[in-house]
Amino acid sequence: MLGFSRDGDVVTIELQRPQRRNALSEEIVGLLRAAIEDAATSARVIVLTGQGPIFSAGADLDGVYSDSFLDGLLGMLRTIESVPVPVISAINGGALGAGVQLALASDLRVMSPDSFIAIPAAKLGISVDRWTVRRLSSLIGSSPARTMLLGAERISAADAYNFGFANKVGTLADAQEWAKQIAQLAPLSLRHMKLVFNDDNTRNGDTPEQSEALAAAWSSMDAQEARVARLEKRAAKFVGR
Repeated sequence: MLGFSRDGDVVTIELQRPQRRNALSEEIVGLLRAAIEDAATSARVIVLTGQGPIFSAGADLDGVYSDSFLDGLLGMLRTIESVPVPVISAINGGALGAGVQLALASDLRVMSPDSFIAIPAAKLGISVDRWTVRRLSSLIGSSPARTMLLGAERISAADAYNFGFANKVGTLADAQEWAKQIAQLAPLSLRHMKLVFNDDNTRNGDTPEQSEALAAAWSSMDAQEARVARLEKRAAKFVGR
């Protein structure tokens, strides 16, 4: 499910689940977390990418509604933030939902010219945690973030670059070349700056109202309707319960 390659001080970790569009299952989330922790012990830069035409279609919807998956996903994202080396997401094709969260947790993002990002949670009757909303807003601005989340619209690579989500537009090779350049910089300097960048108040706790609203979305009849509609290959009919 994961591929690994090394070029000097740069380790590339590739999601290899093309039959599921590199969707993140509970198993692959655990494997990815362990792989990142292991790579960080010797690499100076880590590159994350996806095999085939898409970076990641997001969470595997067959398991996304379990508490263990959500806990594992959030723990893996926190690991990306916490390892003492820069992590670059090289986004090919597109990143959706949890794939965007993977990129949000990364320190830098390189998007291929034809790629896009989207978080269609509102189409699935669910929502995303406070960290995702705040980190997305801090990177691309409140208005584009609202377009993505409240409008459930895609953002192209060109717009993502202009908004500040993508640091560069380029290929995996471009991301790996950039990683090699970064790997020549002072590791302790990078470690400190990463700590400061990630101290951005996005990890503050939810208010009671926010916690209640998030739980209500995940346990709603609308979320159940979205699951049934997906299986029946039809549009979901939401009623707000």
